[in-house]
Parts: sequence; structure tokens; C-alpha cells
Amino acid sequence: MRRFSLPGWLVIAGTAIGVVLLDQLSKAWVEKTLAIYESLAPIPALSKIFTFTHFTNTGAAFGLLRDQSILFVVIGVVVLVSIIVYARYLPHDQLLVQFALGLQLGGALGNMIDRVRQGHVTDFIYFHFWPAFNIADSAVVIGVILLGISILRQPQEVHTEAAIDVDSGEQRA
Repeated sequence: MRRFSLPGWLVIAGTAIGVVLLDQLSKAWVEKTLAIYESLAPIPALSKIFTFTHFTNTGAAFGLLRDQSILFVVIGVVVLVSIIVYARYLPHDQLLVQFALGLQLGGALGNMIDRVRQGHVTDFIYFHFWPAFNIADSAVVIGVILLGISILRQPQEVHTEAAIDVDSGEQRA
């Protein structure tokens, strides 16, 4: 069993802590500054397509499975444990994977904190052609994309099956 190096844990934990802090601080600002459904245009010229709008979400992405907070907390715990277990088996030099896992871990924790504390997630980043989301959601999506890129960039192992020469009975590679 390969143990994860301290620097690897620091990348994952540092990234996760940064995401949670940014996510929770931004949500606290939105909750304090904007009433539910109230909007603020941080870039006035783009106000018709992009605003900060205070929404609450008791469901998953796109509002699916509304009012299932307990289910999402359980799923969040499973995701957190899975990331921590997976990280233990990573090679020491997998910085991109460590960063991706930190993003996913921080995003999962950020939204889980909301669900446990409030029973819903605060969403506020709103492109008017897409459902609203938050920093935690963004971190999870970016983490999954980076993990996918990392997997696609890894050299593929060539597996050759051992064959037996029928005439001589000898094994060949």
C-alpha cells in the first residue's frame, strides 16, 4: 500500500480549505447583502446576462430532487470518504490530481456545510441562460474536469497476454 506524502496532503487540504473559506464567505456576503431573488450586477454592462442573484436550493444540480437534504448529506459524506481513501493511494508526484481532489473535497464540504446548517444551499452566480450556482459547485466541476484531463494525459499501459506456442508448448510474451 502506497502512503500519501505530506506535501500531497497539504495540496489537497490547502485547496479544500481555500475553497470552503471562499465559498462560505461569498455565501455569507450574499445572504447578508441580497434578499432572496434580489440581484446585483457586478458588471453593469453585462446585467442582462450575468448577475449575482440570491437563490436557495434544496435539491441537486438544476434543482433536481428538491427537499432531500439528508440524502445529499449522506452522499456528501460518501464522496468525502471516497476522496480521502483514493488520495492515500496516489503517487507522490500527481500534483494535478491532488489539486483536483482538493477542489472536489472543498466543494463537497462547502455545500454540505450549507445543507447541515440551513437545510439548503445558497446559489448566487447567475448567468441568465444557465441555472444559478456557487463557488463550491464551480470547484467540484473544475475538479472533475481536471481529474479527467489528468487521466487522459496518463500514458496507457500496454497489456500483452502470454501466449503458448501450440507446436512447442512454450510460453511466449
